[in-house]
Amino acid sequence: MAGLGQKLEIRQGQGLVITPQLQQAIKLLQLSNMELEAFVEGELERNPLLARDDNDPDRAESTEPVEAADAPADRAEMIFEEGGSAAATDAVDARPDDVYGDASPGEKTSDRLADSNQPLGDWSTVGRGGSIEADEDLLDRVLRREISLAEHLQNQAALMGFTPVEHAVALALIDGVDEGGYLRVELLELADRLGWSVERIEAVLVRCQSFEPTGVLARSVTECLALQLKEKNRLDPAMQTLLDNLELVARRDFGQLRALCGVDDEDMAEMMAELKALTPRPGAAFGGEPSQTVVADVFVKPDPAGGWRVELNADTLPRLLVDKRYHAVVQASARSDEDKTFVAECSAQAAWLVKSLDQRAKTILKVASEIVRQQDAFLAFGVECLRPLNLKTVADAIGMHESTVSRVTSNKYLATPRGLFELKFFFTSAINSTDGAASHSAEAVRHKIKLMIEAESAEAAVLSDDRIVEILKEAGVDIARRTVAKYREALRIPSSVERRRLLRTG
Repeated sequence: MAGLGQKLEIRQGQGLVITPQLQQAIKLLQLSNMELEAFVEGELERNPLLARDDNDPDRAESTEPVEAADAPADRAEMIFEEGGSAAATDAVDARPDDVYGDASPGEKTSDRLADSNQPLGDWSTVGRGGSIEADEDLLDRVLRREISLAEHLQNQAALMGFTPVEHAVALALIDGVDEGGYLRVELLELADRLGWSVERIEAVLVRCQSFEPTGVLARSVTECLALQLKEKNRLDPAMQTLLDNLELVARRDFGQLRALCGVDDEDMAEMMAELKALTPRPGAAFGGEPSQTVVADVFVKPDPAGGWRVELNADTLPRLLVDKRYHAVVQASARSDEDKTFVAECSAQAAWLVKSLDQRAKTILKVASEIVRQQDAFLAFGVECLRPLNLKTVADAIGMHESTVSRVTSNKYLATPRGLFELKFFFTSAINSTDGAASHSAEAVRHKIKLMIEAESAEAAVLSDDRIVEILKEAGVDIARRTVAKYREALRIPSSVERRRLLRTG
């Protein structure tokens, strides 16, 4: 039997270590402007070497920006260049194996909580100048809060089987819902902003009014109560007349109500009991945190010279400085090794935070500029001109990784002449063309499928999924049968067998 022994070996290998500072830089990318403000406030309280840059002349004498970081560019003109943009080698770019999944952000707009707020790692080694407490407190508050009404409606919209354009319209409608669940945006105004007809927007609204809780997205109390009664199959002509005369109900003028509704005292009592059982404010059940106004991170404005001007919102950019004068004072007064270590850690952490905030601003501007370049047709002509776009296209154009783009597009908003949109709104999936030409957007293909099926007027005209595939391929759309079936099911359209049966039975 061979004896046991000890020996020394030297092995060479490669590994990737993410420092706490780099974790912080990556974390800052995905924070919304409100979360970032809370994070910065915590750092200002913990780190005595950090100070706000309020453009105060007195403060300018005692503070200096850290040498490692330039002042963030809060205003920049986007220049379109052939062949994409220069490669980016910034430290905030994520490693290749750190990807947020392969789903199209345009189809998962409500995934903010699922992916974008997960902890990035152990921050315990940051030291006393670190930010683990703020990170954990912020994450804990986010995870413990109740789901908001808007998020609840967005989750249902994602499962409704809307085309991408219809889904975008549904999200715009949901943005116009108040805390009580009522729609407070005029359809005509929304139609002008999105470039759609009022009739088509109203068709989307009708489908959205089937969401839970019943009665949401109503435009009046009468419509809200009618939706609830309709669900219970109790919206008969008498009850509709009662709803149309709620002012008489408020005055308790039951005599006139009975005459208008054509009912007796017993029926009126039952109708009033049903009315009292309804919920006039269906959205009130969703409390959670108070709703906060969404503030745009980036502005897009028409450029007088042509094209679009992309600018960061300077009001959402924290401006921090490293107080060099105070640093010199506390460093000179530090006596023990522990005090000196603490001062050094605070200085390093402050310098890195200033640099990370600057890099975050530049990265957001770079990603937003490329999105605007890709989706300029939407800005010019409306929602139907959204182009197929994914994370990889933007990442390749700006020289960053997909996961970095994913973090930047989470919880960031773009103010355009057509309204305020989350950056993820502009990502839609694509379907290849049979002739190698430009890809077709999934929205356009779904719309074609829907129109073909709606045109079926007789049993013999019913199209099978295979036939739909043939028609689409003749039109230059390279699509598989299972994809057609998936789109049809998402649109809640029965199979060809069921449609023939429905036509046969009339």
